[in-house]
Amino acid sequence: MSSIAASDCAIAPVSLTLFDLDFAAFSKALGLSFARYGFAVVSDHDLSPELVEGALARTKAFFALPTEVKAVYRLPRGGGARGYTPFGVETAKGASHVDLKEFWHMGRDLPEGHRFNRFMPVNLWPTEIEGFETYVGGLYRALDGLGRKVLSAIAHHLDLERDFFDDKVDLGNSVLRLLHYPPVPADATGVRAGAHEDINVITLLLGAEEAGLEVLDRDGQWLPIAPPPGAVVCNIGDMLQRLTNQVLPSTTHRVVNPPPERRGVSRYSTPFFLHFEPDYLIQTLPSCISAEAPDHYDPITAEDFLQERLREIKLA
Repeated sequence: MSSIAASDCAIAPVSLTLFDLDFAAFSKALGLSFARYGFAVVSDHDLSPELVEGALARTKAFFALPTEVKAVYRLPRGGGARGYTPFGVETAKGASHVDLKEFWHMGRDLPEGHRFNRFMPVNLWPTEIEGFETYVGGLYRALDGLGRKVLSAIAHHLDLERDFFDDKVDLGNSVLRLLHYPPVPADATGVRAGAHEDINVITLLLGAEEAGLEVLDRDGQWLPIAPPPGAVVCNIGDMLQRLTNQVLPSTTHRVVNPPPERRGVSRYSTPFFLHFEPDYLIQTLPSCISAEAPDHYDPITAEDFLQERLREIKLA
């Protein structure tokens, strides 16, 4: 599985050009993919290639720094919300082995004295990497904008107003993660990322030059996800699954270890975890409740749910 042809990807890409040309068709195609797989692939997006490539180059440069330099940017008691989290910390819920990865987090910038400051720490920026803040911060803002387009299509698919999610994610506690999966030794325990579901509303995933991402299908089979070059993989998180009473499922996925011939190659990817505002009450949409589908969930604020899940994966 060192490389998987795009044609092997089970999920047909949806072109973002439809967003303006035929919004209803865009919404339907995305909605059907999410309802079927919990995942969708968005091609022909409007993210600047220069911005994406610049952020990736600086990601690789940061993770190439000596361990003691990277460690300076780890915040004790920060739950990994900002800065650096070293190899061997995060663990998939219920897993017995840690994930084989290290990562960097940045989040939303807020003015001093904002009511959400206690939920969203100030960002850190490594001084060793020129242009890190410009490119990584720019990518955060670009993915935030793309995420809102996807959410407007999801709202339409759910027969909600197109702007339904706007005020609920406007100052959401969204996080951009720069991920590095180092080379995997032959005797490694665990996998690059254990089987898990995402916590948030939706995730937008860029990168992953190396294969490994797999989605658990309804029949219990693992499907490899190999999007066309430059496309964005998008998946439903647990928060949106709760809101829609599982109409849109948060599907289990993982990153498996490479075959022997690719063990010595690092893997990089850049997921953007789009979140609700911390005080938003996640309460099942009435339109997603019926006699055949009773409400599965109790209301909970986005912040309380986030903290509950962070404890489960050993980041808090």
